[in-house]
Amino acid sequence: MDAQRPYDLVLFGATGFTGGLTAEYLARSAPADCRWALAGRNRAKLEAQREHLAAIAPHLAELPLLDADAADPASLRAVAASARVVISTVGPYMAYGEPLVAACADAGTDYVDLTGEPEFVDRMYLLHHKRAVETGARLVHACGFDSVPHDLGVLFTVGRLPEGEPVSVQGFVRAGGQFSGGTFASALTAFSRPLATARAARQRREADPRPPGRRIGTAPGRPRWSAAAQAWAWPLPTIDPQVVARSAAALPSYGPSFHYGHYAAVRRLPVALAGTAGLALLVAAAQIPPLRRALSALRKPGAGPSAEQRAKSWFTVRFLGESGGKQVITEVSGGDPGYAETAKMLAESALCLAFDELPKTVGQVTTAAAMGTALIDRLTAAGLRFAVLDTPPASAPRRNVGP
Repeated sequence: MDAQRPYDLVLFGATGFTGGLTAEYLARSAPADCRWALAGRNRAKLEAQREHLAAIAPHLAELPLLDADAADPASLRAVAASARVVISTVGPYMAYGEPLVAACADAGTDYVDLTGEPEFVDRMYLLHHKRAVETGARLVHACGFDSVPHDLGVLFTVGRLPEGEPVSVQGFVRAGGQFSGGTFASALTAFSRPLATARAARQRREADPRPPGRRIGTAPGRPRWSAAAQAWAWPLPTIDPQVVARSAAALPSYGPSFHYGHYAAVRRLPVALAGTAGLALLVAAAQIPPLRRALSALRKPGAGPSAEQRAKSWFTVRFLGESGGKQVITEVSGGDPGYAETAKMLAESALCLAFDELPKTVGQVTTAAAMGTALIDRLTAAGLRFAVLDTPPASAPRRNVGP
């Protein structure tokens, strides 16, 4: 990749809610020599955002601003050609995301986003992975709460299990906080397209089969009480298991046979049952266009909770890993999952691609495969907690999990 491009990072969508938080994080945390810029379609809003950032870090008063619109492919090609890494916070990604992925794949530019839309990720692989391999671009989707804590949490857990044996990991998610308008819009989009999502997944499996000689599965199993989570474990239908499975396929250190189960950890059974019923109603309503439009109006993209509300939010993801008769319990935890920590994860992912020594990867890759322990180290230094709660005997050999 051309290190002489004008910018190390370009943030596209900096005037949205999560994009604004990402810009603030970069203003506080990017290294002094990081060359970065804001990109968007509304010049006045970009200038207002720059003024806000300059109040945090005065040297940003001259932060470059780039005109770019998701509906103008030429402007996106110009952004991609100017940067080493592009950050996208413009969703729903099925509606707005593909042209920027295409531009980055063509330009050999690394790309990160916040998508939690499985259909989008699969379609971007089918459309742009091959070109990204040719140009050397790394396309890394799901660099927020979807799916960094889960993907890197599994990597962290696998690294503390014996080598050369079948591996089983279960993840249990608990969180307190609010979701963004963009997240809600992305969820409604995904819920409204079950057949298209299934078709894209099937085409992706045909084009990108599992590695020969290894078995990888993600079926979560039935709801049950989990002693490890100290809660009811309820299967959680998010993009996270798919991302973990792709990491397992890319990293032989996950063993000859790997299985991951993904669950919501709910302390009270009535709450779990009510949540399941509510999700079923939301999925059903998303199939009916008038109801979907009415739901979309409840929380529009660009909206989000106050700083006080975000300060009270939190998450934990606990993992139970088993291999070779040994067991380990680990946990990834942090603050506000939907906003503050998501902005941190996204920004640190981009900084990791731009500045860290990483293993050679190209094309569409996951955070665990592309950045691995380097990103864990960054996030730990930034305040996220990766902890071992229970370990195998000290004599058990550890596995080298790669990046």
